[in-house]
Amino acid sequence: MTTARTPGHGPLTGVRVVELAGIGPGPFAAMLLADLGADVVRVDRPGGPGLAIDPAYDVTNRNKRSVVVDLKAPDGPDRVLDLVARADVLVEGYRPGVAERLGVGPGDCHARNPRLVYGRMTGWGQDGPLAQRAGHDIAYIAPTGALGMIGRPDEPPAVPANLLGDYAGGSLYLVVGVLAALHHARANGTGQVVDAAIVDGTAHLATMIHGMLAAGGWQDRRGANLLDGGCPYYGTYETADGRHMAVGALEPQFYAEFLALLGVEDQNEARKDVGRWGELREQVATRFKSRTRDEWTAVFDGSDACVAPVLSLREAPHHPHLAARGTFTDHGGITQPAPAPRFSATPTSVRTGPARPGADTADVARDWDVPGLLPSSRHPQ
Repeated sequence: MTTARTPGHGPLTGVRVVELAGIGPGPFAAMLLADLGADVVRVDRPGGPGLAIDPAYDVTNRNKRSVVVDLKAPDGPDRVLDLVARADVLVEGYRPGVAERLGVGPGDCHARNPRLVYGRMTGWGQDGPLAQRAGHDIAYIAPTGALGMIGRPDEPPAVPANLLGDYAGGSLYLVVGVLAALHHARANGTGQVVDAAIVDGTAHLATMIHGMLAAGGWQDRRGANLLDGGCPYYGTYETADGRHMAVGALEPQFYAEFLALLGVEDQNEARKDVGRWGELREQVATRFKSRTRDEWTAVFDGSDACVAPVLSLREAPHHPHLAARGTFTDHGGITQPAPAPRFSATPTSVRTGPARPGADTADVARDWDVPGLLPSSRHPQ
């Protein structure tokens, strides 16, 4: 492993990461590594990735540094390979074969650095009939069975933003794979390719439910099960002000406390009687509609009824528990989730705001000892 000269904070301090700029799960995975203390250098392309968001607000590029390299220029691949020679990890999110055509595929990179962990982030994976097809989160999670589980039975499946595929099934699995491969590289001196596909990760997230399905404890249809909204004491309810409360009172003792605070104690026997679930749902819905969200929040405050208010993105940072823990932080005028998880010996933080394309070229050239990044040192075209 190489040792970064720049100061870091977190358990991955000293790990160097090259990120080939992209959109979605790749940048988020690289942000996770940066949050954990890695020295992440994002290789931006001239003109940027073409996103509508102002780079100053793209917090998935926090804690990183940026250089601009045109991989289609004659000396572009060499500039990246000079970084690769000094890196521990590379992250890319191109379609299969694109990195190879650009001259920065696994073969080229491992020729310069056999210990490199080469992380690949795609929707369909590096092989298979759909590997070359375009797609986005929703199209990747649809064939895995995960999307079909979400929503009411009499409505189309609900869209879970791009959290389930891009970030849970994609970024998190890429980071797990990269860290496992990095451990192997340190122990054995050998790098490898990590093929992280959103379809694989999203399918894997449903492992417990597949077990329940095989055991006969899960019906293969939407809104008919304990955890998918089919159960009246595990779901969401509208309040008098048009907001919502979330209920997850699964265990008997929590269910009993929930009924008592809600004011429907006569429904205790309905917990296991599926035939009474319709009646229970109506009573619960009627009760919740009788007060505002904040009034119900006060009723359930301090209880073990497993009931919580459904907050908006702007409301969430002000929730008393999240505020007390510092779950959100403000940096550079932007409120954003703080790094997670937390470490007792190597705490993490938001150290820098979003990296501006090319703004760190001189510093990276110095810190990584790659003078070829500087325009004055490049060979004439």
